[in-house]
Amino acid sequence: MLAGVERRQVFDIPPIAVRVVEHQLIGRTCSCGTTTYPCSPDRVNAPVQYGSRITAIILYLYVGQFLSKHRTAQALAELFGTPVSGGTVATMAQRATERLAAFTRVVRERIAAAAVAHFDETGFRVQSQLRWVHSASTGKYSLITVHDKRGTEAMNAAGVLPVFTGVACHDAWAPYDTYTSASHSLCNAHALRELQAVIEQADPDQWCWASQVAQALRDMKTLVDDQLRATPGSLDGLDTTRLDELTYRFRSATMIGAAQTQDRSTKPIAKAHALARRLIDRQTDYLRFTTNPAVSFDNNAAEREIRMIKIRQKVSGCLRTLTGAEQFCTIRSYLATASKHGIHFFDSLTSLAEGTPWLPENAH
Repeated sequence: MLAGVERRQVFDIPPIAVRVVEHQLIGRTCSCGTTTYPCSPDRVNAPVQYGSRITAIILYLYVGQFLSKHRTAQALAELFGTPVSGGTVATMAQRATERLAAFTRVVRERIAAAAVAHFDETGFRVQSQLRWVHSASTGKYSLITVHDKRGTEAMNAAGVLPVFTGVACHDAWAPYDTYTSASHSLCNAHALRELQAVIEQADPDQWCWASQVAQALRDMKTLVDDQLRATPGSLDGLDTTRLDELTYRFRSATMIGAAQTQDRSTKPIAKAHALARRLIDRQTDYLRFTTNPAVSFDNNAAEREIRMIKIRQKVSGCLRTLTGAEQFCTIRSYLATASKHGIHFFDSLTSLAEGTPWLPENAH
């Protein structure tokens, strides 16, 4: 009598070995003395070469998972018994980057034409020197570049902000404000961190202007978030009476803060005064999220784009050449954009290795 069935399932991967396919191009000599050879198969361009899947795996480990060139080559040798040199990894990254010229152009144009875009920058060690990675992004596109400079020279080279006319979301770093064709939205997450620093230095038994400003910002965010949940993409039903009350609390507290710190007698007081003045002078930019439903409260979207730079440095250290850093950023732009369109890293890298990189729809 059958009492029951218990199942035990084991998921595993069978041993993987590299398969070598040999193509023999047989030449024929005509009676006239001319010898003719057939054309080689598509994408077979050398006597010995790596196929598109091996190339995609190498790029996935090197750029997608932040391994160094040496560790990528070592992983291929140990996992698949395929001897690969660090130079081969570098060559594959170079070829992949060259194939992304059209992709980079399309993404740059799409971000430049967007109604809202996010921008950020961070330091990156290259050749033991500090270089700068800049990001420009939207919900569908990512452009990551690297440059010797941090300021407008690098932003101009990236090619987005000089022609951008939408709302640029960023932190309060001054060079962004030199692009006057765009409107600006300042990151409130940065503002809250600065306000918290003021609160921590204040007397806990006394009212602090920074506490009121921070709470007003948080309450405005809650008000806007609730409205967007009720009417996605629209702020038409926003409680303007409540918003006006919170805006008044925000501005009155910042004005008190500016007055209290006017003497700028110490460095912390001077920083607090600069913060209060900026919150007053740039109120429209800090509160733009309350009037434009497409503008977010913070600039976290841009910070996520460049977070991978810090991960890359932690995993494998700095890159050895600026050219290598440029290739890394270009391929990361490709992977990030493809991911935003629902394309998996490995699928997009396989297409890239085959010489037909994925492009956003309706790209020309």
